[in-house]
Amino acid sequence: MRTGLLERTLTGLNRLAQRRGRPATLPAHLQAGMEGEAAAYSYLRGKGYLVVERRWLSGNQPGDLDLIAWQGPLLCFFEVKTRTAHDDSPAEVRIDAHKRKILRRLARQYLRQLPHQTALPVRFDVISVYLVPGKEKEIVHFENAFGWSEQRRDFD
Repeated sequence: MRTGLLERTLTGLNRLAQRRGRPATLPAHLQAGMEGEAAAYSYLRGKGYLVVERRWLSGNQPGDLDLIAWQGPLLCFFEVKTRTAHDDSPAEVRIDAHKRKILRRLARQYLRQLPHQTALPVRFDVISVYLVPGKEKEIVHFENAFGWSEQRRDFD
């Protein structure tokens, strides 16, 4: 619901800026990030996930959860990393201990708002999206990339 309101607000602001003769484009890295999240959303839908949130904000915690989806009875939290080039380090390696801590905190807050009596099975995934100009879009999905504790699994 928040995403729809945000998208309508941005669309309205873009139209207003265009009427005033100013460019209404986002910086390239934000555009790439939004395109990567849209690609990850489509990918997940194609794999049978039920996506329930996009860019979820808690309202009182910094950061956001890029995508939240159900895979059967399993609730999955997704961090999407988008790159426009294959550089020295893969996109998924950019999720450091601090970022994982933020994602866990946001996931706990999201879970608190759900009407459930018992602990839900949860998984944290990472999706790397490569939007390299002149090449086909590449999506790499790392299921169970990290857990509730800092015993981090290496990416395969």
